[in-house]
Amino acid sequence: MNWSNWIYLGAGIALGMVFGRLFVRWLRPPQASSNFSSSSSPVAPLAQEDMPPISQQLQQMELAYQMAREMSQFKAGFLARTTHELRSPLNGLIGLHQLILSDLCEDPAEEREFIAQAQERTLKLLKLMDEILSVARIEHGTNKLNIQPRPLAQILEEVYNLTYMLAANRNFPLQLLPADPEIYVLVDYLWLRQILISLIDTAITQMEEGSICISTSTVPTSNFVNIWLDVPTHAILWSEPIDLIKSEDHLTQIDQKKAAFSPGMRLLMNQILVEVMGGKLEILPLTIAKEPPQQLTRLQISIPLVIPEADLL
Repeated sequence: MNWSNWIYLGAGIALGMVFGRLFVRWLRPPQASSNFSSSSSPVAPLAQEDMPPISQQLQQMELAYQMAREMSQFKAGFLARTTHELRSPLNGLIGLHQLILSDLCEDPAEEREFIAQAQERTLKLLKLMDEILSVARIEHGTNKLNIQPRPLAQILEEVYNLTYMLAANRNFPLQLLPADPEIYVLVDYLWLRQILISLIDTAITQMEEGSICISTSTVPTSNFVNIWLDVPTHAILWSEPIDLIKSEDHLTQIDQKKAAFSPGMRLLMNQILVEVMGGKLEILPLTIAKEPPQQLTRLQISIPLVIPEADLL
């Protein structure tokens, strides 16, 4: 190899090294830029896009906490009311047994009569406990409801046929404004019928005068239908004691021989059943423009509607 070849070889090596360094420098900025973008660019979208979902989650958690707190207070009230309701008939049983154990019966026949009364009240108390357990199991989900589409007009007609004689026997007019036959609701048919009958029967029991009107109302922007029971204001107890644990141990207005639930307890149980079916039971004041104005109480039961398939398209 002559000297010219060595020159060409040296020049080629030098040029190769120069171009190699330039090529490496040319590659480094895109690599650094890509590293920066891979480490920094995701941060900005997270800050801009993920913050609203986080804020929404915090709001949902706060709302869930408030709902859980209210439900806890509601459960505590239900437990206090339940124990109070069951304690009243138990007091009657204890009294009968004390008479027998204290030898205060005049003869064996009277003692046997007291035992028979205690047995009768025990069976009625057991029936009350079964009702409470039934509602509790439905609320807990142990007993499943049979939720099916049902025509609302048919349900109200059956309720009217089963209750109008109760009102007529006490000279209280019971009026039913027919519902639209095209309205279908998602309910457990038997339980909704029983709830309406229970509310009407409770109102009739508490009424002194007046009438009861059954009607319905639908809101175009809502997927619920409202069932209205308009009753006299005095037929619904607004001021039953809430803090029953601290209340004095005295006999309530319940007939001890009947051992029936108080109107407030019955209303509370019906409210639980309506909520399990996806509805709501509310007590609303109502004033009818008359001379003089008539004050009524409206029991409003909101029940989910069956949405036609055409509306879903």
